[in-house]
Amino acid sequence: MSTTAAFAAEQAPNAAVADTALDGSGLSEIVVTAQKRKENLQETPISISVMRSDDLVNRHVTSLLDLGDGSIPSLKIAPFYSRNSALIVNIRGIGVLSDGNQPARDQGVGVYIDGVYLGRAQGLGTALFDIENIEVLKGPQGTLFGRNTEGGAVNITTKKPTGEFHFNGTGGAGNFGSYKGEVHIDLPSFANIALKIDGVVAHRDPLVKNPLSGSEGFNQYDKRGFHIEALWRPSPDFSADYSFDISRDESTSQYLNLIEAGTNIQAAAATVQPDRVRTANVGVPQQPSVGKVHGHRLTLEWQAVPEITLKSISSYRKLSQSQFDNGSAATSMSTTPAVLATKGFTGFQFARNSLALFDQDQWSQEIQAIGDIGRVKFVAGALYYREHVSDNAQAFNTNTFTDAAGSTYTAAFIDPATAQIDRASHVTTKSIGAFGQATWTPDIWNDAIHITGGLRWTKDSKHGQLTIVNPSPNGLNDGVPVDRNGVRGPIGLDASWSRVDPMVNLAIDLSRDVHVYGKWSTGYKSGGANSRSQDYDPFNPESVSIFEIGAKTEFFDNHARFNIAAYAGDYKNIQVDFSRPYEIGGVRTTRTTLSTINAPGKGGLHGVEAELTVNPLQGLTLSASYAYQYVRIPAAVNPYPNAAGEISTLAGSVAKIVKLEHAWRRLDGRNDDGFQVAPFPG
Repeated sequence: MSTTAAFAAEQAPNAAVADTALDGSGLSEIVVTAQKRKENLQETPISISVMRSDDLVNRHVTSLLDLGDGSIPSLKIAPFYSRNSALIVNIRGIGVLSDGNQPARDQGVGVYIDGVYLGRAQGLGTALFDIENIEVLKGPQGTLFGRNTEGGAVNITTKKPTGEFHFNGTGGAGNFGSYKGEVHIDLPSFANIALKIDGVVAHRDPLVKNPLSGSEGFNQYDKRGFHIEALWRPSPDFSADYSFDISRDESTSQYLNLIEAGTNIQAAAATVQPDRVRTANVGVPQQPSVGKVHGHRLTLEWQAVPEITLKSISSYRKLSQSQFDNGSAATSMSTTPAVLATKGFTGFQFARNSLALFDQDQWSQEIQAIGDIGRVKFVAGALYYREHVSDNAQAFNTNTFTDAAGSTYTAAFIDPATAQIDRASHVTTKSIGAFGQATWTPDIWNDAIHITGGLRWTKDSKHGQLTIVNPSPNGLNDGVPVDRNGVRGPIGLDASWSRVDPMVNLAIDLSRDVHVYGKWSTGYKSGGANSRSQDYDPFNPESVSIFEIGAKTEFFDNHARFNIAAYAGDYKNIQVDFSRPYEIGGVRTTRTTLSTINAPGKGGLHGVEAELTVNPLQGLTLSASYAYQYVRIPAAVNPYPNAAGEISTLAGSVAKIVKLEHAWRRLDGRNDDGFQVAPFPG
């Protein structure tokens, strides 16, 4: 629970929302940029959910992680394992990545801020700056948005400088010592330059206390960020928009507690805690994970002729992220009867503290031509993207039982600099692409028919090395990789792929308030290599091909809106992970031995999404949403022998069903009772 106070000196206008409906009341028009130009949401023939500025404020959204509550149907955002510093994003159950801390692997949902693609999940937990709209584009967006959008795209638009003085400040406080403050300042224009400054700070104490003195608690955060943007408009036909942002995100891992007694023998200290706990039953050394992000963007826009606008988006971003994770102490306090038979729990180590260091910098350049010629609307462009990513990871136990019964233990603060590095790699990714899309409205049936076709060509390449893998603490392996020919040394990655993604869309305006469409599109997730594997073998891209039909309607004199979409398609070359046993000195282990292959065969997916918004009274808006998703992954053979030297087969198919049950929420009361069943983790 929290309370919020807000004050403003003249509210800045919302450029993406027309507040005046047809009769001066009812639902406001929502303008989106899903097709690289401003369009009415109801007339854009794809499945889109939009969360506007007021919605974000009233829902106390600080970062993308706060959207993981089911408030947007078909969108799922969750931390990687128990780490709030790396997010997993999927749409329609597509795009799940089990480990986001891998330089040569990508997610299947693209996240964009003001047209700039964010290549890594590690920077998504930072604070958001004065958002205009968050558009969730569902289904493959391979034509206009390109690589890694097989599930869809999250398109975030920020508010631009107005050139008039505005000041807006918001502050709030809540339980668990939480507080949040935002300041947004628009300065008067000078020399045709409009300037805007944003500052954000947010804090929350631990949700679960850590009983170990001198150590941080679980699931706490400190976020702060600064953003400045300058918009130069020397003439009505040209503008230059420069933006700089910097943010810092400190957070601790979530606490994993035992909610049910398992089959393994548990130490006495690891008592079952079936309800939500306020204090962990195990004290562990823990420190915040620190993420630092900064970036520059320059957008140039020139209306060369009345029919054509040229646009350039240049961007550079850099992030560094440390990830400490010691949240699974209670679940790791188990052993086997064989250990108990020898010495009980005495000397048994637990509380696996994991640390991953992740660094990335990216540079991108996109050019676009957007125009209207006669009855044809078109957009064409090209993109160059380059990123360099490096990581290393280490894991060590921090706690040790001191008695045979497992009732007492000691905890040691271990300097990570003194612990071995378990794996390390670095990769440089380059991607180039060219795209075009055009919509033709023939001179028939009162211009009610719109035919759209699009195509995108993309070439990706990844070059890097796996430099450390699975060193043994007893010295049997020094961590230097060994390739298939027995050569010791870093294992290189040198792979490239090219692809063409088409799209066809037929939209019909049955009336001013009823629009239907049918769309076929494709998308893909880039290939790569798994840095947890021994051989660093490359795997190929996975792809989806989906046919979608939908309807967008308004009724009750613009006081109600109902949108529905249904889809079905194929899922190919799915990237599947297997644990690969690794043998050193006659001892077989699966520690840091995850390999990725492309599953043979063809999977399938289908589902339906519906959203209803009603404005029965002035100042009151009610909304309901429902989504059903089904993803079928074909049977795959584990290519690696198990402990007995046998090859195992996955019998049948793996099915993933995600249901977002009826999620009712009030958008003006903003009390959310939405419910979402978490997707199968893949």
